[in-house]
Amino acid sequence: MSMFKNKPDVELSQSGTAGNTLIGSGTNINGDVIIAGDLRIDGTLIGSIKGNAKVVIGSTGVVMGDIDCTNADIQGKVHGTLHITELLNLRGEALIEGDIYAGKLQIEPRVTFNGHCHMGKDQKVVEMNTDEIRKAVGIR
Repeated sequence: MSMFKNKPDVELSQSGTAGNTLIGSGTNINGDVIIAGDLRIDGTLIGSIKGNAKVVIGSTGVVMGDIDCTNADIQGKVHGTLHITELLNLRGEALIEGDIYAGKLQIEPRVTFNGHCHMGKDQKVVEMNTDEIRKAVGIR
């Protein structure tokens, strides 16, 4: 919700043309963000991000919510589910607490990731119980 209006989402765009948006260090936003252009976060966002662009979370950036976008480059902290249709790049000392659904994934060695990862074009998950797993690998 916005501080100034009783509106659940904050839409960031420039009269039909997609622009880049920066949430600077020391800035705190509480609410969902819908993006038309690229977004860089060096501050804190408590809420989800949705759009067909690239999201960059700098080393001081924190997102407590889900991210749904085309590409993402994360060096900061994310607590939520990531739905990245193309490339997700986890760099530096990024901390991810939540599940990842990504077309492609690149992770540097110092990244911490706690969750499930699902990759590929369709990003579908097949859940199997113990009996199904034993049958699939030939254990009785």
